[in-house]
Amino acid sequence: MVKLDRIEHIVTIPEGVTASLSEDGVVTIQGPKGTLSREFTSSFIQLLQDGSGLIVRVDLPRRKQRALAGTWNAHLNNMVKGVTEGFTYSLKAVYSHFPMTLAVKGNTFVVNNYFGEKVPRNAKILSGVEVKVSNKTEVTITGMDKELVGQTAANIEKCASVKNRDRRVFQDGIYLINKE
Repeated sequence: MVKLDRIEHIVTIPEGVTASLSEDGVVTIQGPKGTLSREFTSSFIQLLQDGSGLIVRVDLPRRKQRALAGTWNAHLNNMVKGVTEGFTYSLKAVYSHFPMTLAVKGNTFVVNNYFGEKVPRNAKILSGVEVKVSNKTEVTITGMDKELVGQTAANIEKCASVKNRDRRVFQDGIYLINKE
């Protein structure tokens, strides 16, 4: 197996977006939609600021270090995409007999009448994420931070999971249909 002496991932910063790197490893990216910050600290991976963007560099990488450098590259690219375009997840509520009603109340997502249950089911909406319900069954989740948008979608899916029934027969729930 060939040993690599250096791995460099270059994160390009588009026009209208600024990136700043502080001494303690906090990267702040500002764009038209807002600002995202994240801390990147490691004893063997270097994060450098170049004129055209950011560089993730690791010298004489081992397998785990190479994987972590790729992860940092993906996080930085997601931050750049978040402040320019944002992330949108689309979910759809599916039911066969009992019509469930969906509502957003503050920072909680409420599902009423799921399988005819009297007690509503709740899901937490994380800060920085906007949730909209349209056409009684379609849920749209938008935000800048991909992790927060994805976790909110997972919370909503999980609150409407089938318990104590055969999932092949009872397929009611809220399901992810599209990610952008």
